[in-house]
Amino acid sequence: MPYRDTRNFLSKLSFRRLWNAGKVLASYYLTRLSGRPIQWGLPMTISIEPTTACNLRCPECPSGLRAFTRETGNLKADFFRKTIDELSRDLIYLIFYFQGEPYINPQFLEMVRYAHQQKLYTITSTNGHFLDDQRARETVESGLDRLIISVDGTTQETYEQYRKEGELATVLEGARNVVKWKKALNSATPHIIFQFLVVRPNEHQIPEIYRLAEEIGVDEVKLKTAQIYDYERGNPLIPTDLTYSRYLPQPDGTWRTRHALANHCWKLWHACVITWDGMVVPCCFDKDATHRLGDMKQRSFREIWQGEEYQRFRSQILEGRDQIDICTNCTEGCKVWG
Repeated sequence: MPYRDTRNFLSKLSFRRLWNAGKVLASYYLTRLSGRPIQWGLPMTISIEPTTACNLRCPECPSGLRAFTRETGNLKADFFRKTIDELSRDLIYLIFYFQGEPYINPQFLEMVRYAHQQKLYTITSTNGHFLDDQRARETVESGLDRLIISVDGTTQETYEQYRKEGELATVLEGARNVVKWKKALNSATPHIIFQFLVVRPNEHQIPEIYRLAEEIGVDEVKLKTAQIYDYERGNPLIPTDLTYSRYLPQPDGTWRTRHALANHCWKLWHACVITWDGMVVPCCFDKDATHRLGDMKQRSFREIWQGEEYQRFRSQILEGRDQIDICTNCTEGCKVWG
């Protein structure tokens, strides 16, 4: 984190939030020592899904492929406020993203403002197509702390190879709009990040994305590895520079994930995902919400977090992550380089 963003993040901390984080961390390491699931405290972070809808058709994304088997829809503001009222005193930060494009939900920035009022550090990830001048101003005024804009190419030809039906010029203009309104409103937030998903068609443009970000006035660039569903026999999206690949070739011509699966997972102790309709799922790799650990329309979050289904899933993690479908393509799944 650059200095100003770090200072802003630290300003959101409270004794209660730090105490909760300490309990979560202690229970995680006790779990690893004892081999049985011990869970103290509440999550340090949650990802909440503003919508399942998206305007693009990216080839490795259920939203883009229109491939969900679960119900789709928009997060409702009243349910969001109820959830935040229950969790905000213990949360350290809140991610407004799971599947879909957050700005498609017409109440999205209203919900950001509410979370900001609870002194939560807020993050969202967007494809950048909805940041016209008015919404760019509203984004800055909402108090959003971190804005991740996916820019997976520096020319339209390269960009659209992954961001199907996307317009790079629109994305870059949106970024310029947010930079402009940050200056006009004398605001240090949001901290703007260009996220560059490294795939074979764009890997040669990595130096150019840094130059473009500096030219526009973006605060930071992060390079992200791509999760690929069909990787065992290779895939044209896997970069030739394996530094940026989650997968490695084998002598027999097959591919494997870069790291072996360890039978523990920090995510299951400090974070979770809440879908637009109130389902609690273990992490961002459960894109179709197949591992539903509870329904917040029926039970409180605390009951779900400490409940039998969650503890059973944590036990399964300790017994063998290679037996859990969403874990087999994970390992270093969210690793980025700056």
